Amino acid sequence: MKYLAIALYFAVLIAIGAAASRRVRGMADFYVGGKRLGYWVVAFSARASGESAWLYLGLTGLGALVGARAFWVVLGELVGVAIAWFCMAGPFKAATDRYESITIPDYLVSRFGGSGVARPVRALRLVSAVALALFVTIYVSAQIDATGKAFHGFLGWNYHVGAAVGFAIVVAYTLSGGFIAVAWSDLFQGVLMLVGLALLPLAAGAMLADQPGSWLAALPVGHASLWGAGGASLSNALIIVGYLAIGLGFLGSPQVFVRFMAIRDQGEIEAGRWVAIVFTIITDGCAVLSGMLGYALLVGAGGDFSTILGADGERVLPELVSHLFPTLIVGIYVAAVLAAIMSTIDSLLLVASSAMTRDVYQQLWHPEARPEALMRLSRAATLGLAGLALLMALTVSVTSPDRTIFWYAIFGWSGIAATFCPVIVLALAWKRYNVWGALVSMLTGAACVPLFKFAVPLIPTWGPIVSQAEELAPSFFLALATGALATLATSDRGRARGSVS
Repeated sequence: MKYLAIALYFAVLIAIGAAASRRVRGMADFYVGGKRLGYWVVAFSARASGESAWLYLGLTGLGALVGARAFWVVLGELVGVAIAWFCMAGPFKAATDRYESITIPDYLVSRFGGSGVARPVRALRLVSAVALALFVTIYVSAQIDATGKAFHGFLGWNYHVGAAVGFAIVVAYTLSGGFIAVAWSDLFQGVLMLVGLALLPLAAGAMLADQPGSWLAALPVGHASLWGAGGASLSNALIIVGYLAIGLGFLGSPQVFVRFMAIRDQGEIEAGRWVAIVFTIITDGCAVLSGMLGYALLVGAGGDFSTILGADGERVLPELVSHLFPTLIVGIYVAAVLAAIMSTIDSLLLVASSAMTRDVYQQLWHPEARPEALMRLSRAATLGLAGLALLMALTVSVTSPDRTIFWYAIFGWSGIAATFCPVIVLALAWKRYNVWGALVSMLTGAACVPLFKFAVPLIPTWGPIVSQAEELAPSFFLALATGALATLATSDRGRARGSVS
């Protein structure tokens, strides 16, 4: 029965890809759905693609591992999503329509283009494309890794077989239907994610209600506190900053903002913002709560956490679902986990392939390229990047057996966010912001993520303390600051063409 539910899920995805392929007529259709999608599709697609495996497996695991402190992730995401939809989506949509942009680098080049800045603008397009290809490949590899873990955790499959199967399915429907297939499948997958996470804590709570005493009593010391074990301290405060900073990634990440390009009009944005907010509250809040309830139900006061849920807690969802539901429902949850993973993989692959095909090959090297040739190259680039991500995932699985899905995915997410979000924020909010500032912001953000992840923790005394805030927050704010300083220092070397603020 498990396999029946999974087979039906895969069949729906392939059918969506086949149906969407009939509507793909050119690059604009393949990359932004012809800019005619409705708010339900865009809102679910933006949220589904912005979540990924870390929501179902990573965030539930974090809830089991650290308890209520994981709710800071929920707050960070909610604030980030709200700012993106209420403050940034409208101006960004207006600007990309005016510039006729179909990729994020398209928008940046149009925003900063002007007399006397041809070379830095070309460099901006190239840096954008390279950064997308690099960090998207890392992020996608984390999702493929999660696919293998999901098949192993739920069905007992070999990790490598599970990763390969999930990879093959998502590549098949993405190549056939492009962005339209991705958006429609995200709507379907988003519904699965929403319903699955909403029902899980209800079912776990109902079972715990039959047991004597409060389920909170079964949690370890500190799990019911928003500060975490140890209470208020500098260490816990920095950890909370790292959790909150995850929401910064919604302030301009290409895989999210390309959805604002694709929506039909401003009225659809106003309606879609509330769908996105409700989706975030339910899915993220229920993920953390499910992890905490899973701990109480499966581990309790005397069980061994690592043996039952794994050292990182990321087995809590498979174990909890298997404990609560019959086989057919377990199969549906497998589909929901795969939905969280694949809705991100497909979006990222399209964003990265568009950067390589349109923004490098066509715009920089071959402006005379015919649409038919570009479409073939787009599909080839999508397949190539996917294959590279698969290879990376399999390599990491061998070289880093102690990795966690949560932080593996967050590293790729942080790279994308720190590179692009400060640029998008300043481009929309500050008229004087120029191409030199944008270049410096991008390079700073891209360089700081690996710096804060790998080098800063090695610094004696204060390095391990600072690293508890993780890499996104310091990288993001340094990119903002250096971009502003570079703009002020070069303001006489060329003005931006205008602002959409």
